[in-house]
Amino acid sequence: MNGIPGHMTASVLVEPRVLEVREVAVPRLEPGDVLVELTAVGLCGSDVHFYEHGRVGDLVVEQPLILGHEAAGVIAAVASPADGHRIGERVAIDPQRPCRWCAACRAGRSNLCERMRFPSAPPENGAFARYLAVPADAAHPLPETMSDDEGALLEPLSVGIAAVRKAGIVPGSRVLVAGAGPIGILAAAAARAFGAAEVIVADPVAARRAVALAHGATRVVDPREVAELDGLMDAFIDASGARPAIAAGLRSLRGAGRAVLVGMGAASVEVDLFLIQSRELVVEGLFRYVDTWPAAIHLVASGLVRVDDLVTARGGLDDLAAFFARNGDAEAMKFIVDPRVRRLPDHAES
Repeated sequence: MNGIPGHMTASVLVEPRVLEVREVAVPRLEPGDVLVELTAVGLCGSDVHFYEHGRVGDLVVEQPLILGHEAAGVIAAVASPADGHRIGERVAIDPQRPCRWCAACRAGRSNLCERMRFPSAPPENGAFARYLAVPADAAHPLPETMSDDEGALLEPLSVGIAAVRKAGIVPGSRVLVAGAGPIGILAAAAARAFGAAEVIVADPVAARRAVALAHGATRVVDPREVAELDGLMDAFIDASGARPAIAAGLRSLRGAGRAVLVGMGAASVEVDLFLIQSRELVVEGLFRYVDTWPAAIHLVASGLVRVDDLVTARGGLDDLAAFFARNGDAEAMKFIVDPRVRRLPDHAES
């Protein structure tokens, strides 16, 4: 690849809670790939799970791993001459690399691909590095009006869009969202943008409830108040993973209401089967997304959803360990890393 160095700087998870900034090989392009020089990478909750525990579910870190998958950057090289005109193009990355041939892919559920390769999910290295190789059609052009930070945050917004689609949100819907972390807030924002008439967000932290109010929620409540919603809501999106929140959220649903479980928390929960049966509730899980980037770009570019003000701080690769340590702070939302630098001079707080 002309003009591209053979090695790059990356933040590598060596073992749980141990990061090292190392020189590693630049990813090799596969047929149809583009190489993106990354300019903004967000810290995700799944990254935190890998950092703290060395695993998420049955995905286990067994060798040094580069985390990160919420990413935007500039195309620096291409595998196919047909994509040569894209060099220098600013893009946001859909990080999934499905096989495109398995039963799930052929059925339009590529997020459930039997042979999925996903940056930051072992053993696939991720985006806290100078470069990332991705399929050309996974690199979505960014409008000039959108910042690189906004491009990176299209990934968590995509989770919110996927949840709202699965929940069947239509104009006039009444929606309860449990959890006012970034995913919950962006799910609420997407629900409002999709026409929901009422979007209630429940979270025990007042500061997070305030952020939800600024991003589409029509009302915010303490989780203890959710009991008052018994049988009133059309849809419930759990972004907390908390057993009590899931139980209360299911009870908030009217007959034939839909629940979408997104949050990573308790490995198992008890459910009221009679409630599900007698109200004919639809309860579904959510795993990533399918074809959400065009909608996410439209929502942000049009101003229907704001993501840039969710950035708590920006830094370089050397700042990543401190960001992991701060991720659980009540006032923290999103940390953005610029992998081109070791440390940003201003280490800006937003």
